[in-house]
Amino acid sequence: MLSNACKYAIRSILYLAIHSDETHKIGVKKVAEEIETPQPFLAKLLQQLVTNKLVSSSKGPKGGFFLDKKNKEKSVWDIIKTIDGTDKFDQCFLGYLPVMMKTPDLHIDLYLLLKINFNDFRDKTIASLVEEIKENGTVISLKGFNN
Repeated sequence: MLSNACKYAIRSILYLAIHSDETHKIGVKKVAEEIETPQPFLAKLLQQLVTNKLVSSSKGPKGGFFLDKKNKEKSVWDIIKTIDGTDKFDQCFLGYLPVMMKTPDLHIDLYLLLKINFNDFRDKTIASLVEEIKENGTVISLKGFNN
């Protein structure tokens, strides 16, 4: 449902949220290696995220990408809106109207499931997501993530 670009953006932001701050910036090469993403593609994505104030960056010998407090208050939904847009979320999930008419229960069940998940995307900040990961001792393996 999400594009590869959007998945890479989410993964890179989570990586930066866990491993960077204003005093410890990370270069695109390191992020690309860690999340196994093509570096040129990730560089363009990170610039788009910087332009939209989802990621911060600084230039120079000690420069790189990082998340500040304002960045961490953004939600996963903000990332999705920036990279993929929201058009596909405003349409029938099943793709066409006749399915809804033939199987309205299925359509409603899927709609409710998606609505719950999208509310999580909208309501959960990057900071709260990272905090949950740390509290639960959950390890996010960013390598090999292709769902």
